[in-house]
Amino acid sequence: MATWNSRGLRGSTLEEFINRTNEKYLENGLALIQKVPTPITPINIDKESRHITLAYFEQKSTVDYIGAVQGIPVCFDAKECRTDTFPLQNIHEHQVKFMEDFEKQGGVSFFLISFTARDEFYYLRLKKLMEFWVRAKEGGRKSFRYEELEPDFFLEKGRGVLVPYLDGLQKDLLARD
Repeated sequence: MATWNSRGLRGSTLEEFINRTNEKYLENGLALIQKVPTPITPINIDKESRHITLAYFEQKSTVDYIGAVQGIPVCFDAKECRTDTFPLQNIHEHQVKFMEDFEKQGGVSFFLISFTARDEFYYLRLKKLMEFWVRAKEGGRKSFRYEELEPDFFLEKGRGVLVPYLDGLQKDLLARD
């Protein structure tokens, strides 16, 4: 069984915060966002508890969440970072490709990053991620630092939800005009 600090449960607090935020946004008629389940194939199932004890992923997952905000298609992935340096290896090529394709279809793609040591949430625009992504592909840093992020996209707490990502989305949309 996974313990609270295992890799398998990493990000579960952030995910719970986002799920509760999504419920609040839905209740207020602001957004319909759903968690995308990761398809798995069970290998071993404990007969007594009927819990899956071993499984493998059927395919690469794309993003954690997908839906619509006031008619705008959105997709995003949630990541946790314990330090001020975020390794790009935590983001996969197929995720970036999906997000790029999603935006080509008129949607908005982004990452929500929880800087756990700072107790801060950040809305990482796909455009900003691509700056770091291209830099890494061209032989530069394989990570980005907290200081390199756009200050306007840190999410303010106390907005009636746990992770007020609609604030970041609004700024993202305004920056596109």
